[in-house]
Amino acid sequence: MIHRYIRLQPIRLNLFAALQRQESAKSVNAPPQRFNGTLTKWNSDRGFGFVVAEQGSQELFVHVSAFPRDGRAPAIGEALSFEMELDGQGRKRAVLLRRPGAVAPVQARPQGRPSSPPHRVSRRPKSNSFASRLIGLGMVAALGGYGYTHYEKRVSAAPVAPQGVWSAPGPATVRPATAVFQCDGRKRCSQMTSCEEATYFLKNCPGTEMDGDRDGIPCEQQHC
Repeated sequence: MIHRYIRLQPIRLNLFAALQRQESAKSVNAPPQRFNGTLTKWNSDRGFGFVVAEQGSQELFVHVSAFPRDGRAPAIGEALSFEMELDGQGRKRAVLLRRPGAVAPVQARPQGRPSSPPHRVSRRPKSNSFASRLIGLGMVAALGGYGYTHYEKRVSAAPVAPQGVWSAPGPATVRPATAVFQCDGRKRCSQMTSCEEATYFLKNCPGTEMDGDRDGIPCEQQHC
């Protein structure tokens, strides 16, 4: 009986790990953060310039294709909001710019990958795949129920401790909450609390000063 229960344990652990991966995917798919800043430099002949966020001093490259198509030419000193991403060489740049009070347009990211061709819908019947999945789930549920039933019988058959003997319950397991970071103006290693937080600020927040050798790894002597 014990050996059958032990063999069922990996199946239950795999199901629990799959649920955890789904929760992690939901947190990764959170909407990108926008920043407010000012256009500090602009080259109208070449169609690019630089913006600086309000909470930082680093100049971010911006291409003319990232501006809204409202007929207005970029002007030095104008206020803008933007998202930030890394180019093909790992450098930060501003994309999806908006002017204050403007409605968010449907705008593609500049220099991105070409759109994929429309997906062809398969006309093959899906009854076979659905039936196989249903059978697999039924087998897993049956094995879990079988193991649990025998485990209950074994526990109920175990000798009961004499009255008066009381054991204190063990400490409850506390699951650490998933850390959620946000750009808040910090930009040095001395202001970070972990390597994970420093990496998030380096990749997502402008004006950081945590990667002196520019190898993509922040705070190597303190946290990473």
